[in-house]
This record gives sequence, C-alpha cells and structure tokens, in this order.
Amino acid sequence: MPTIKIEMTKQTKEKKQEIIEKVTQTMHEVTNIPKQSFSIYINEYDADSIGVGGVLLSERHKQG
Repeated sequence: MPTIKIEMTKQTKEKKQEIIEKVTQTMHEVTNIPKQSFSIYINEYDADSIGVGGVLLSERHKQG
C-alpha cells in the first residue's frame, strides 16, 4: 500500500478532494499500481505556522 504525505496550508474540502484525485491518478499512471492501493494523508498548517526564507508565510503573502 503506497502512502503519500502532503504538507500544506489549510485548504477547503473540495480542494483536498481535487488534490487527492489528481495525485492518485498521476501516481497510478506513472507506477501502474491500482488507484485503490494509494493512501494519501494531508497535514494542514496555518500560514502563521510556516516560515519561508525567514519570514512567516502569512506575511510573505501580504507582500505579494
């Protein structure tokens, strides 16, 4: 059972469903492993809990 872990900012239920469908489809196409075999875990974080280049992601988004 292949496991895929994704860590990202918070998303809507609809966006998570889209991500899961597309990642599963892509991995199936590349590996020929049946789609039913994949488990995907999405860990979500607030933009205030992520730092990029020494700056909070929430602040970076404000800067454009």
